[in-house]
Amino acid sequence: MNHWVVLAVVLPLLSGSLLILLGERNIVWQRALNLLSCAALLALSVHLLILADSGEISVYLLGNWLPNIGISLVLDRLSALMVGLTALLGLVGALFSCGGSDLRARWFHALWQFQLMGLCGAFLTADLFNLFVFFEVLLISSYGLLLHGAHKTQLKRGFHYVTFNLVGSCLFLIAVATLYGMLGTLSMADLAYRIAGTTDADAPFVKAAGLLLLVVFAIKAALLPLYFWLPRTYAAAPAAVAILFALMTKVGVYSILRVYPLLFGDSAGLLQDLALPVLLPVGLLTLLLGAVGAFAARRLRSMIGYLVVASAGTMLLLASFDTALTLGAALYYMVHSTLAVALLFALADLIKNGRGEASDSLIALAALDRPAVLGTAFFVAAMAAAAMPPLSGFLAKALLLQAIAFQDAGIIAWVMILISGLLIILALVRAGSHLFWRTPKPPAAATPSAAQRFEWAAVSVLLIALVALSVLAAPVVNYTQVAGAQLKQPDQMVLTVLKSRPVERAP
Repeated sequence: MNHWVVLAVVLPLLSGSLLILLGERNIVWQRALNLLSCAALLALSVHLLILADSGEISVYLLGNWLPNIGISLVLDRLSALMVGLTALLGLVGALFSCGGSDLRARWFHALWQFQLMGLCGAFLTADLFNLFVFFEVLLISSYGLLLHGAHKTQLKRGFHYVTFNLVGSCLFLIAVATLYGMLGTLSMADLAYRIAGTTDADAPFVKAAGLLLLVVFAIKAALLPLYFWLPRTYAAAPAAVAILFALMTKVGVYSILRVYPLLFGDSAGLLQDLALPVLLPVGLLTLLLGAVGAFAARRLRSMIGYLVVASAGTMLLLASFDTALTLGAALYYMVHSTLAVALLFALADLIKNGRGEASDSLIALAALDRPAVLGTAFFVAAMAAAAMPPLSGFLAKALLLQAIAFQDAGIIAWVMILISGLLIILALVRAGSHLFWRTPKPPAAATPSAAQRFEWAAVSVLLIALVALSVLAAPVVNYTQVAGAQLKQPDQMVLTVLKSRPVERAP
């Protein structure tokens, strides 16, 4: 077994535990350990990407149990991509928090590591109950991170967030229990094998559990009509946390992409293509309402929250066409949109702090510190989010339009994507004009403090990542296209997992 796979979960677990033992008073050592662990996780994720790009599917059997009775971790191209994105945003958010936002919370850095542990575990697990467990780990950590600072708005939005996710967790547990009761296993590979042989008598119960899982994942992905909690919740989150939260909705999208082609795909017998009839209309409407919400928003961070909703709708729209080409386009778009939204959240905090009482409200004639530097950075981020050339967003939009051009309902999807894209461009132009056009001349800006340098370092990393995604578009697109093709061939993963055997130990 390849122990590098499990290290992606063990590393943040150990780091979070060490941060608790270190105590909450020595903030310098906490920051140093958190940053060091995030950097190590990023280096590890690069190694995992290289390993997955070889085409090999790596299986790690926790506890050295057989895969049908124990818990398995699986590394393929998709899971390696998600772990890499988690590690990158984890490092960026940790850098940004060193600007001072971590001082307002107890155990901020420990919670940060546990959040990374939950995310990496959710992306690597091949066991449905273990997916539920890692969901709870990352959610519990996110509750603490979201509520740190504990001002009135955070508490109000945090209460909605916690309540909504607790309901989702209960539904998840009911769905998992139903599947276990009907099929006797929760290993995804074993489930795929048993669902294919579901009888007419058992099919309605398994179908109900599968559709209930879809509701749970839709809650996590903030899909229509379950998206209303997200924009205001993300707007109330501290900036460093919002950077990492840019990935949180992708956990729900990832779960749909992972579970449904594997368990309810072409080989599922009576339950073949269970989710496909739902994904297209839900994806279309989520995309459109996300774009309308962004256009109507009156605060910058709320607008960015709606962009998160629109990106989730776009990915599910692409997934509904269920081809290797559309899945590959969805994965490239996911990487781009996550980085672009994270950059906008980081800049929104810098803009808010530089406008005094105007905060991030989209009103004109409010003075802004460092308008030239912030304006340039916002212009680049807006171009990326609006899918304008020459950045990766333009290529991502071109790939997805090309992928659906000759599909059934492709014309409807084209129209909806272009209309929503126009609304998003108008929303970003309106925001930029209010924030940077005809504003009063600010006083001379002071030299950035040491704390502000951490925040600008985080912004710089995201800018470099977006540029690199454009410059290195060819290998990244090739990787995501092959990952999409791998998703369409779930039998390879099923056979690899079921054929795995525990390591024999010397007597």
